[in-house]
Amino acid sequence: MARTPHEASPQTDEERSPLDRLKRRFVYGLVFGVLVVIGVTLLGDGPALIRTLRTFDWWVVPPIILLTLVNYALRFAKWHLYLQWLDIGRLRPRTSLGIFLAGLSMSITPGKLGEFLKSYLLRRATSTPLSVSAPAVFAERVTDGISMLVLAALGLVSVRYGWQVLAILAVLALAGILMLQSRSLMFRIFTRLEHLPIINRRMHALHVLYENTYLLFRPGKLGIAVGIGMVSWFGECAAFFLILIGLGFEPTLKLLVISTFIMATASLLGAISMLPGGLGAAEAGVAGLLLLIVRDPRMTSDLAAAATLLVRFATLWLGVLVGTGALLVIERHLTRLEESRPAADAAQTAS
Repeated sequence: MARTPHEASPQTDEERSPLDRLKRRFVYGLVFGVLVVIGVTLLGDGPALIRTLRTFDWWVVPPIILLTLVNYALRFAKWHLYLQWLDIGRLRPRTSLGIFLAGLSMSITPGKLGEFLKSYLLRRATSTPLSVSAPAVFAERVTDGISMLVLAALGLVSVRYGWQVLAILAVLALAGILMLQSRSLMFRIFTRLEHLPIINRRMHALHVLYENTYLLFRPGKLGIAVGIGMVSWFGECAAFFLILIGLGFEPTLKLLVISTFIMATASLLGAISMLPGGLGAAEAGVAGLLLLIVRDPRMTSDLAAAATLLVRFATLWLGVLVGTGALLVIERHLTRLEESRPAADAAQTAS
């Protein structure tokens, strides 16, 4: 059974410090992202890249954005489902949505670890301990990765590259989940760690963290989360497919399979690189795999660069933009909520 949150309390200075650090990492990621865009532009031969973009059929942009928004909607559904499984109540769906979308602003932090911002915002909204909500963020990242792994594996029907890497990642993911589901093994590890002062002081929180992580990775819940993830992330793969159509390729089933494989594999490369938002690694994956796999004389370096920039703007940078706006809104909402609590507590005490 998941632990329930404590009573709400105002944000402390101790909590503000991690938030400030996350915002600084966001800025670093933003600067790094600009440098990556410049790098891709130069590698794609600037003038040739501009000519390629001029031929792009911009009518595909609305459905591309729609597919990306569907991805966000399904990922939010999974996030809110996780909160229900962890018994994190007293949270309106609108507030839950704001917190989820705010997390998108941290997509350009290393390994997307900045998305633990959602746990801090949830702490402000409901006073839920970080040890209770952090497993939801962790489970999101892991199940997203597994979903991408399955999508990439489906692409192996037409693509014969990289199956060894995918097999290794699958084995590592399975081993990690089996380890988390072995309570006896994990408790033996905790016992060995208890003598470390820094761990001993946090042993209770560590047990709560593990219990909630164990709950979210039970087979039934894991299957539901991965299923949602496969549908949601296929939306971005389909968006990449539309981008290639907009660049002049025929809309065939084979192109859809190749698009799915490239997008899923490049996203996995970006994730395991631990670079901010996978920047650099994901772009190299998309462009490199396009040049390697797509056997078409039209697939030149400038076209691969154009496809890479378009798909990253339509997925990663759109999410960062939406998330930044949501973060500004949710912070104002939570500030008003915190300011109203003392008056509400005083009125309750007087009655």
